[in-house]
Amino acid sequence: MVKELENIEAKLNWHWRDTMRTIRFMGFDARVAFLVPVWLLYLRWSTIILSVAVFYIFKFLENKGLTFPSAIRALRSWMVGRDRPGILGISNHKFVDYG
Repeated sequence: MVKELENIEAKLNWHWRDTMRTIRFMGFDARVAFLVPVWLLYLRWSTIILSVAVFYIFKFLENKGLTFPSAIRALRSWMVGRDRPGILGISNHKFVDYG
């Protein structure tokens, strides 16, 4: 009887289980789907090829362990480099690798 009550309670709370999962669009992270309206507005082979390339680049990065937001942050930090322009020179610390 107790086990049945636990199962009923678990079934009532199933809708909370998937709330933190990323939304998928055709097997890709849905945040990459911002390119689909670009297809609709500018339907050319170049945009289709570029969009498919971006889809698969982010799919590759996701398989390597980077999510879409972390891949964007990694790209931003790679482009900016070690320079941190928003911090004054006095409080600018050097990056240290303890690994």
